[in-house]
Amino acid sequence: MTSTPSTQVVPQGLAIPLLGLGTWKLTGSACEPVVETALDLGYRHIDTAEAYGNEEPIGRVVATACLDCGELFITSKVGRDHLLSPDVREACRQSLDRLGMGFLDLYLVHWPNRAIPIAETLGALEGLREEGLIRAWGVSNFTPAHLHEVMEVGSPATNQVEVHPYFQQRELETACREFGIPMSAYRPLDQGRVADDPVLTEVGRRHGRSAVQVALRWLTQRGCVVLPKSSARERLQENLNIFDFDLTGEEMERISAVDRGRRTLEPSWAEFDRTE
Repeated sequence: MTSTPSTQVVPQGLAIPLLGLGTWKLTGSACEPVVETALDLGYRHIDTAEAYGNEEPIGRVVATACLDCGELFITSKVGRDHLLSPDVREACRQSLDRLGMGFLDLYLVHWPNRAIPIAETLGALEGLREEGLIRAWGVSNFTPAHLHEVMEVGSPATNQVEVHPYFQQRELETACREFGIPMSAYRPLDQGRVADDPVLTEVGRRHGRSAVQVALRWLTQRGCVVLPKSSARERLQENLNIFDFDLTGEEMERISAVDRGRRTLEPSWAEFDRTE
């Protein structure tokens, strides 16, 4: 059996751990112990954003962790209201200050904003990369139409979007493959709803795994980085143990058939309607 490797080399020459810790809504006193537990279990990819309000507690944990800086992979994101060139630079510096770090491994445009030329934003990101403040840049919540515009300027390291067995984003997946852009999955478990899915549960029985592990494995075998969020130690461990088994082609197809086309995160200002 040949299992999917635990990292993926992406455009801009970066190796991203395929499993990371999602931290949206993980704030205040609840944040630090979860990040500490995750690092203790072996997580090395932490996903945050300026909008999450948790860069400071994450930075405190990282500062006290007995890890070499090269062992960790930290992703943060610039908000859609900070996409003018000087604002991108300032937002990045503020994120670095809050995290207490000299550079970010990956810096994403959190949401597209057509009021600001994408070439200006990506030019600023490339400037940050040349200065060594970020190792790579990418995008998040970008549709195929947005990606066409992005690719006229440069190739992002990833497109981080909502994707899970109930919302499989096939059109977007096709566009990402066409452009050579790996996808990263937030809400990969549909906020826990996949845990009781009968198809995933039955597939899991064949491998001695849970429906949650099957969902994450299905995504990583599709080439997605997965960013599940959990606060419980046993769940964090469960999510981590997905790289020592493989789903068959038939099992992958069965899971593909459970798609409901249901997006769960759609802010009023999102630009999804341009391609849907």
